[in-house]
Amino acid sequence: MSREGRKPQLQDFGDLFMPDEAAEPILARPVRAALLEWLTEIWAEPDLKAVGIKPRKRAIFDGPPGVGKTTLGHHLAARLGLPMLAVRPDNIIDKWVGSTGQNIGALFECARRGLANPRVGPDAVMPVVLFMDEFEALAATRRAADTGADQHRNEAVDTLLQRLEQHDGFVIAATNFGDRIDPAMWRRFDIHLTLELPGQEERERIFERYIAPFGLPGAALTAMAEALETASPALIRALCENVKRQIVLGPKLKLDMGKGAVIERIIASTHPHPELGKPRLWSLGAKDHAMSLMPWPLPMADDVAEGAAAGPPADAANIVPFGGRG
Repeated sequence: MSREGRKPQLQDFGDLFMPDEAAEPILARPVRAALLEWLTEIWAEPDLKAVGIKPRKRAIFDGPPGVGKTTLGHHLAARLGLPMLAVRPDNIIDKWVGSTGQNIGALFECARRGLANPRVGPDAVMPVVLFMDEFEALAATRRAADTGADQHRNEAVDTLLQRLEQHDGFVIAATNFGDRIDPAMWRRFDIHLTLELPGQEERERIFERYIAPFGLPGAALTAMAEALETASPALIRALCENVKRQIVLGPKLKLDMGKGAVIERIIASTHPHPELGKPRLWSLGAKDHAMSLMPWPLPMADDVAEGAAAGPPADAANIVPFGGRG
């Protein structure tokens, strides 16, 4: 990666996310409980040191694409009041021998220096959470070095192992392919969390969040969530945002704004990840039962009749925002 002879900066390696930009994920209780435990131990660092241990600082999130691993990492960093650097593998991996290892070293050196914090003072810095997406690209299982490329990759993994051991900051790795991570690398992480596709109640809450400021009555929301079974949070968000785009742009383009026409245009241009399969809505389209229950034009959430809006699901205690109390 060319940096024109200047000193590397954090932004050379990925995208910087600030705490005030974080979105709050919706999680099932097991994942939420594990993450709250992690935050609690971080905040209890003096008490842990008194009994001879330190807070864990390295975690791997694995799971299918689109389940919100980056969103969750960003939210965790925000809860700690820290910025997060989402490291892009293409800004690390280099075709030249030894260059990938050098880039890994430069990344961790930048993270060690931290990020300038002019709000506090001209020389003030704050730590940065490293979020290493598509981690399998950097940390794939080492194998016999039969070729120069194999040797180059193995050396990069060795360098990453060493840098992780030396780094005292927070590191979150994310992967869709946990089985591809080198076993020694996997052991370097203290926390391993698998993020699953959302269940029925979670899909209701996710749809409700992203369709705002519009809303659906309870029965329609339930049916829509059922039609979105196997959908990732990313796909549900894309569906909702495209519905709102159609509502705004369709009349300007003089498109057919009938409910069936709108949904058919959306599912024709928004596709689920091939590995996750098609939710029912993508198979049946406008013929899906959920579409018959969906009011059209969509009402504003505040206008959905009291009592018809979806209240908390029966097991609402198990489906709560991560930042919520409980």
